[in-house]
Amino acid sequence: MTQPDWIDRFQGLSTLPAQIKQELTQRSRVISAPAGTTIFGPGNIPDNLLLLLSGTVRVSQTSEGGREIVLYRVEAGESCVLTTACLLAHEAYSAEGIAETDVTAAAIPRAAFDNLVSSVPAFRDFVFAAYARRITDLFRVIDDVAFGRIDMRLADRLIALSGGGHDLHVTHQQLATELGTAREVVSRQLTEFQRRDWIRQSRGQIDLLDRAALARLAATA
Repeated sequence: MTQPDWIDRFQGLSTLPAQIKQELTQRSRVISAPAGTTIFGPGNIPDNLLLLLSGTVRVSQTSEGGREIVLYRVEAGESCVLTTACLLAHEAYSAEGIAETDVTAAAIPRAAFDNLVSSVPAFRDFVFAAYARRITDLFRVIDDVAFGRIDMRLADRLIALSGGGHDLHVTHQQLATELGTAREVVSRQLTEFQRRDWIRQSRGQIDLLDRAALARLAATA
C-alpha cells in the first residue's frame, strides 16, 4: 500500500483538504507487525495514533488479582480509543494491545496528531467521532459484565468467535478472558450447552451443533 492510499480508506480523512492530506502523507508512515506482537502495554506512553489498515488487535486489561478481560478489538478501518485517550491526556496506557493477526497500520506521530487536532476541525471531528463510537462500545462491555447473564453472553461470544463457521479452537480460559469471568463459570455453562446438544467439546475445540439455538439465546440479551 502506498502512502497516500491509506488516507482514502477512512471516510473522515478522504474529504480533508489536499494540503492537509499532504501533511498527513509527509508526517506519517505505514507500519506492519506479525501476529502475536505486543502493540502497546501498561505503562507505555503512545508516540503515534494508529489507524488500522488490515488485521485485528485485541485490547485487554488485567486486574491486580490477575483476571483478564477483553475490552474490545480494533479492526481494519478503525482506531484505538485507548490510544486516542492517552494521546489527548498525555498519559500512559493502562491496558495491553496484542496483534491477533498480522497487522498493518498508518502511524500518525504525536506532534502531527496534536497539531491537526488543534488546527483542523475536520480531522478533530474524525478523531472524536471514532472516540465516541468506541466509548459507547466500552460502556456496553461494562454493562454486560456487571448485569448481563453469562449464558447469553457466552452464546453470543461463541457465535462471534466462530466467524460464521461451526467450530472454533478456543480454551475455557480464553473464553473466560473474553467475558471477564472465571474459567469455572464458563466450564459449567459449556457443560450445560453440551447437555442441550448445542455444542460438542473436545480439548481446545468447541463444535457448534445448533447455532440457531445459541443465536436465539444470545438475542434475548
